[in-house]
Amino acid sequence: MSSRSVEILVGLFVAAGVVALLVLALKVSNVSSLEGNNGYTVYAYFNDIGGLKVRAPVTAAGVTVGRVTAIDYDKKNFEAKVTMDIKPQYNDFPTDSSVSIYTAGLLGEQYIALSPGSSMQNLKNGDRIRYTQSAVVLEKIISQLMVKFTSK
Repeated sequence: MSSRSVEILVGLFVAAGVVALLVLALKVSNVSSLEGNNGYTVYAYFNDIGGLKVRAPVTAAGVTVGRVTAIDYDKKNFEAKVTMDIKPQYNDFPTDSSVSIYTAGLLGEQYIALSPGSSMQNLKNGDRIRYTQSAVVLEKIISQLMVKFTSK
């Protein structure tokens, strides 16, 4: 094998490694696609979102049906407003559906679980999900236990 052939093979191997690292980085950062969503946007208010972040998954029955696109503080309601984009093929969630913030995995990544309601009308673009359950914050639970045990 000539020196030129070895150099080309090494170059291809390095290029494949760089592509593999790029794919891994995109998977870890929850950037699964670069195209727009074309779905519909809904929002919900929470008292406490814990460590929820933009691009966190929105799931229903364990299936990713959308992503969190924005998190803002609403000065009128004194709550966090979470905006979610739901994929267009999941356009049949009832208007009385509920959302909860849960923690997944050992690293504590938070996501939103969407539970369907029973209404005959479906959510549409711009609707508010009224039934919410905030994140369970471990520090609050520990402080409540400490107060409970030290007051005895």
